[in-house]
Amino acid sequence: MLYQVIVAVALIGFALNLVLNLRSLKKPRDSQIPGTVPFVSILIPARDEETNIGACLESLRRQDYPNFEILVLDDSSSDNTRSVVAGIAAKDKRIRLVEGEPLPAGWAGKPFACHQLARQASGDWFLFIDADTIHTASMLRTTMGLALEERASLLSGFPRQLAASLPQKIAIPVLYFVILSWLPLWWLQSSRKPRPSLAIGQFLLFPRGEYRRIGGHEAVKSRILEDVWLGIEVKRHGGRHIAIDLSPVVSCHMYRNIGAMWEGFVKWIYSVATLSSLALVGLLVAGYIFFLAPFYWLWNELFVVTVPTGWGPILIFQVATILAMRWLVDNHFREPFISFLLHPLGFSFLFLACLYAGARRILGAGVQWKARLYSKESSID
Repeated sequence: MLYQVIVAVALIGFALNLVLNLRSLKKPRDSQIPGTVPFVSILIPARDEETNIGACLESLRRQDYPNFEILVLDDSSSDNTRSVVAGIAAKDKRIRLVEGEPLPAGWAGKPFACHQLARQASGDWFLFIDADTIHTASMLRTTMGLALEERASLLSGFPRQLAASLPQKIAIPVLYFVILSWLPLWWLQSSRKPRPSLAIGQFLLFPRGEYRRIGGHEAVKSRILEDVWLGIEVKRHGGRHIAIDLSPVVSCHMYRNIGAMWEGFVKWIYSVATLSSLALVGLLVAGYIFFLAPFYWLWNELFVVTVPTGWGPILIFQVATILAMRWLVDNHFREPFISFLLHPLGFSFLFLACLYAGARRILGAGVQWKARLYSKESSID
């Protein structure tokens, strides 16, 4: 019973943290930028993105912000990414196609692509976005307004994550649930002292000077999770790093099938394992105890044991708390209702990806992303 009480109390703490996070997340506001409008370079690394890049560029062409350029780097794509970009660039002089250079030793693919884009960019601000993002017409104006108001060294945040297939609808919303339950963003971002926040690589907005000051992507050249490490570098150099709710202005279709989703989850968790295998084990244990086991215990209490343990009320409270937290996050980001209903299934997918990624790290098998294998031998982590 003491164990069940501890779990219940911890869930109350996680729920409070989640509520504070949701309340503290700022959103882009519909306001005009006073004074001179900074020139922004929108920088898009693209590798095998013919399915996504057209919609991304068309949404960017409709921006109501008057002063920007768009650079797209074709990172050795094996599909028609280059021709799609070239066709759209021929209709809009603000768009330029950059040919990617061969990947040098010691660099992960995305950091090197972004590094090349930054060398070509002319803007006072750099906005790195993924090719699978779509943007409302007010995105650039409203996010720039907030970044200037907050004097941000880095502005990132939470786009709305889109899903097409049933497995995606079940599993993808779990990511924001875990982040907002565990990470105290409300405290990190309210401090007057520079503290780490959360950087999500789908949207990274820097003043040019701040980007150069931290060393740009060269400072994180060997990192698979280059976005997280860029956030760490901003904090290390005393910059102001904030995460906001981008869901009203940015959406992202990360994965087109369950295979790509599995590969993406494993890549992310593998990178956590490279930081600390012990930390990954701790996260696995905590995730199971607090977000998955209560469903097992309640099922066991209601349908398996012949003699009730008397834990029923507290188990119902635990499960109700988890589902209430899921509803708050999913409703905020307009996630599919099916993910809320099938929380144990979606969380189990994440849990299995953790086990698989951890095993690959221990065995030295590395992780694959965008047809590139990153392992201990490649010095990429």
